[in-house]
Amino acid sequence: MDLQHRNAFFYATVVALGGFLFGLDAALIAGTVDFLTQEFSLTALQLGNVVSAPALGVLAALPFVGFICNRFGRKKTVMLVAILYLVSAMGSAFAPSYEFLWGARFLGGLAFSSIALASMYIGEVAPRKWRGKLVSMTQINIVVGLSGAYFVNYLINHWAGLEAGWVASLGIDHHTWRWMLGSEIPFALLWVFLLISIPESPSWLMYRNRPDDAERTLQKILPEKDIAHHMKEMRESLRKNPQSHGIGSQLKEIFGRRMRLIFIIALTIAIAQQSTGINAILFYAQTVFKQLGGGTDAAFAQALWIGLVSLVSTIIGLLLVDKIGRRPMIIGGMVWIVISHGWCSYEFKQARYTLTSEDIAELQYIPNPERLEPLTGLAYENDVAFKKALREALGEAEALEHQGALLQKAITMNAAFVLIGILSFISAFQMTVGPVMWVLFSEIFPISVRGLAIPFFTIVTSLTNYVVQQFFPWQLENMGMSTIFLSYAAVVSVGLIILFFTLKETKGLSIEEIQEKLARS
Repeated sequence: MDLQHRNAFFYATVVALGGFLFGLDAALIAGTVDFLTQEFSLTALQLGNVVSAPALGVLAALPFVGFICNRFGRKKTVMLVAILYLVSAMGSAFAPSYEFLWGARFLGGLAFSSIALASMYIGEVAPRKWRGKLVSMTQINIVVGLSGAYFVNYLINHWAGLEAGWVASLGIDHHTWRWMLGSEIPFALLWVFLLISIPESPSWLMYRNRPDDAERTLQKILPEKDIAHHMKEMRESLRKNPQSHGIGSQLKEIFGRRMRLIFIIALTIAIAQQSTGINAILFYAQTVFKQLGGGTDAAFAQALWIGLVSLVSTIIGLLLVDKIGRRPMIIGGMVWIVISHGWCSYEFKQARYTLTSEDIAELQYIPNPERLEPLTGLAYENDVAFKKALREALGEAEALEHQGALLQKAITMNAAFVLIGILSFISAFQMTVGPVMWVLFSEIFPISVRGLAIPFFTIVTSLTNYVVQQFFPWQLENMGMSTIFLSYAAVVSVGLIILFFTLKETKGLSIEEIQEKLARS
């Protein structure tokens, strides 16, 4: 590999570290859910607010990302994002109240735009034959961050249970969730320093009418023989869309007839990707696994499987994206996801919940366990009915506190089959729809509007993500796991049908060639 290509890989890797912080931040909160609920006496909707605050923050940030990127450049915008991650991590770890924690996580959500920025920047510095792999590095970093977070949560939870002097001296046993959220701080600090070394995007330099600077940047990432051709392509793209420099004219073009097919593809995959429920499973991992009846320690251990499967699947996806192509991976991945959700929905539908008199006799850690005797021998057909009966018998607070242990006693289901179904879904998402959506976003928009178009459709993704995260605790209380999985499968099926008839292959084409192909369709 020559110097230019090594540089392109290095710059892409540094920017893609924003994905690592995204994954770390996303999964760390999963291990803190029960601690936060008890610490701040949170209701289901308040818990949803805390977990989904970053999704709301990114919704607030994304409308301005396009303007900031186009006005100040990709590099400065990514630097700002890194600083926001750092401040958010510190605020979350030391939060004295529910409101402060929500605010700190909302601030971190402003930084979640790093995913859109990474795909934009990498798509503009990557050689075309490696664009799919390099853009997918963001997804790899996300899952490395997820895997690292699940491991950190498991380790800290394990330490908190030790009766060791150093655990008490550090406060890990009493401030477990603070240590979990605070583990993000050193990584955010490292990213800030690494970003100093990257150059500005050549596409942005051309957009700002700085061709000499753009050429100097291209000299760092492309062989000399390819620079003139790439400069010509960028000039041609801007010449064909000279009216698109203003925000109003860019929006007009995005919604215009020429980009109609691009709009349909981008909108559909933006909604479908998050409607898979991926972030409900990732952000509430321990909560989901507790529904299998394994208890708290088992839930933390099972969450490690999510990280491992995510990492392996994303690496496989990275190796395949430039070989198989975008369309087969998206269509095949969505079929796989629908099947996995249907499997999980069916298995949860077969579950039954029954407490015996022996079970109740063993619940000595619950004050007055005889309150549960009216439930003895009753077979509840779903988790919603069983949890409702617990609330009626124990009251809201005690039912929530002991729910995991009671589920462990009462549930009869094939937990291994459900675990396989969940991991199958995780594998399908991380191998296909997860990374390939960002590859498509980096390819299908013209240079003249990509600074606005990518953040615009990321808003759609983030809005869907926010709804999924915000209402998952409520859905868990009122709909149950079987219906939740079934609803995810239904929405993804609609997206699958639309993309089957609209999505075109973009593998191996330059950004400019892709525009011509989609414009003719």
